Amino acid sequence: MSSRSELPMPKPHDPLAPYRLAAETELDLVDFDPAAKPCSGGDKAADKREVEALALELDALQNLFYADRRFKLLVVLQGLDTSGKDGTLRGVFGRMSPLGVHTVSWKAPSSAERDHDYLWRIHQQVPAAGEITVFNRSHYEDVLVPLVNGAIDTKQARQRYAQIRDFERLLSETGTVILKFMLHISKDEQRERLQARLDDPEKRWKFQASDLQTRAQWDAYQRAYGRALGATASPWAPWHIVPADSKTHRNLMIARLLKTSLQALPLRYPDLDPALAKLKVQ
Repeated sequence: MSSRSELPMPKPHDPLAPYRLAAETELDLVDFDPAAKPCSGGDKAADKREVEALALELDALQNLFYADRRFKLLVVLQGLDTSGKDGTLRGVFGRMSPLGVHTVSWKAPSSAERDHDYLWRIHQQVPAAGEITVFNRSHYEDVLVPLVNGAIDTKQARQRYAQIRDFERLLSETGTVILKFMLHISKDEQRERLQARLDDPEKRWKFQASDLQTRAQWDAYQRAYGRALGATASPWAPWHIVPADSKTHRNLMIARLLKTSLQALPLRYPDLDPALAKLKVQ
């Protein structure tokens, strides 16, 4: 029997079902409204309170997850510049204990990393038993960026998609639950956020000239993301497209999905060693 860690399929009435991709498909991001709020009740203050409550629940679930130590959780955050990856880490994962949560922010590969296959450095950072690892960007950058910049062609990109599917299947079959989130923002929203970075002395350090180059390639990246998500969606590593123009809604949707995924696992605290059951501490 396979030990693959797959998540339960959403119920037909689930409002988030249209945003979940669990099989290869043709995908165009233009079909997804980045300003949509499928999780919101229309009251921003209430949404914020729910995010705060969910953060506390996730902290408790993470403690149980760490104690259980039978599963591993890999969370992938993908999105263009200013899509909210850092904000998600603070808003959704910020209350969790650093004891069992590991964050990896991926940059361009070093010369030593380029001497290996592109998944070599990724595999070294996947979670161990009981750990939650969050990838801020991920192995998908090793397809998206070279494809848009012409370093690889469409045939090579398809080959990498297949390799990534196999890699994620290996992780799943060895006990890793995989949640992949595409933080989907509009071009107008990105412009406003980039300008806000430039205007804020405390955030200017995050701005890079390359951000403008990537923005100039907006359409190419939208196409590349559509192909990548459609080619690598699977039952063992589904994608969730998160409308992210609203920061509050982004955090709310991800927190709900994360809570549902953790609650779906048969987590339990380990039993006390019988030899210690009657021990009295003096």
